[in-house]
Amino acid sequence: MEYISTRGGTGAVDFEGALFSGYAPDGGLFMPQRIPSLDRDTLRRWSSLSYPELVKELCSLFIPAELVPRNVLSELIDRAFSRFRHKNVVHLSRLKDGLNILELWHGVTYAFKDLSLSCTGQFLQYFLEKKQKHVNILVGTSGDTGSSAIESVRGQKNVDIFVLLPKGLCTQIQELQMTTVIEENVHVFAAHGNSDEIDEPIKELFADVNFAGKYNLMSLNSVNWSRIMVQIAHYFYAYFQCAPSLDTTQLPMVEIVVPTGGGGNITAGCIAQKMGLPIQLVTVVNSNDIIHRTVQHGDFSLAESVKATLASAMDIQEPYNVERILWLLSGSDSCLIKTLMEQFNISKRLKLPEDLHRKLSETLGSCSASDQDIVGAMRRCWEENQYLLCPHSAVAAHYHYSQPPSFLCLSLLSSIPRCCLAPASAAKFQDALLRAGLAPQIPPEISALTAMETRSTALERGQDWAQVLRGRIEAVAQQW
Repeated sequence: MEYISTRGGTGAVDFEGALFSGYAPDGGLFMPQRIPSLDRDTLRRWSSLSYPELVKELCSLFIPAELVPRNVLSELIDRAFSRFRHKNVVHLSRLKDGLNILELWHGVTYAFKDLSLSCTGQFLQYFLEKKQKHVNILVGTSGDTGSSAIESVRGQKNVDIFVLLPKGLCTQIQELQMTTVIEENVHVFAAHGNSDEIDEPIKELFADVNFAGKYNLMSLNSVNWSRIMVQIAHYFYAYFQCAPSLDTTQLPMVEIVVPTGGGGNITAGCIAQKMGLPIQLVTVVNSNDIIHRTVQHGDFSLAESVKATLASAMDIQEPYNVERILWLLSGSDSCLIKTLMEQFNISKRLKLPEDLHRKLSETLGSCSASDQDIVGAMRRCWEENQYLLCPHSAVAAHYHYSQPPSFLCLSLLSSIPRCCLAPASAAKFQDALLRAGLAPQIPPEISALTAMETRSTALERGQDWAQVLRGRIEAVAQQW
């Protein structure tokens, strides 16, 4: 299994090469040269597996045994999930009116990104220890990625991590989960800008190939293939939990509703679908609706500005993983993707070719939700189930409440099961709960954050953020 850039300008790399990369040198994103196809017997065999076992099976398809022996891969994944609070790692809550919520947030930071990043952190350590190598990780976060990435590598001697967060645009809890980690290898920057703006200096440093190579820069944002790979398991687990039976002649369909920001999770869903999993996918967004407009109208263009919403981790205007989805749907046409993305990078506007838009709209449904919609879904879910949703999960619930499930056959009136992915715990979003008139339920470890020491470096408007980052990375390197 080798990995190639979506833009075709870089030679193929193995899993280790993709793991230790950010963007590909040509500006594209790494994807598997070949997507494995699974037959019906494999799906039936996997249907009884636990979530960790599914992760192991899927990772073994994308990581050759000669690179990571199967027993070692199993140990790394077991270690990754050892800190999760739920015995099953993830949990499906079956609520009224067919609302199935797959809770992906039982990790250390109460966010779904703990699942992929805990595994990616273990993969990193395996290769770093084997080669006695040091890396510098650059991460931009809209809320949850930063703390999950920090937890995956905190205290590790062969890693330094540099995290940029949008000051005042995360929740207080999200920010504290980053700034209270006082470790020598953790460097947090509080930038006075939005999520898209903090991505710019990171892209600039990766684009400087000499600098990136000299200081072993890598990313743990969802540009990193390893995160996408692990997230494929969400879809298999959701399917097996919700499908009525796999003993039918034709395997049943399940609809999976995916709250979407940077597009990494929905990309994993598209790959699962291409592997043969019989799922319908719906990408749901907040008022920052570029993905919704792309699916509905082929309009991949920036709005005038990023809107601050209750679902703050999804306040993103440039969902970079859309490039991976378009590459998949184009039949791996790297020349086309290179042309389209270069056009977008220049004008920040792109009208998809008609054929590509048709394939996208056949692959994904979409919906956008306002803050009012989010609050309404949070209230209804509580009133009907005494179940608290985070605002991101509420975007998916809004779709469920507003769109009755489709039917397999009108004569049988048998509806397709639907599963909504829940990316974070409601405990991290007290302000949104209060706005919905709901009482937050705060775990002790989250309450304790407010009394802890914090540490971060401010990045003010007008500063050259890329230069500040360069300086800190160079200073840290001198200590080695």
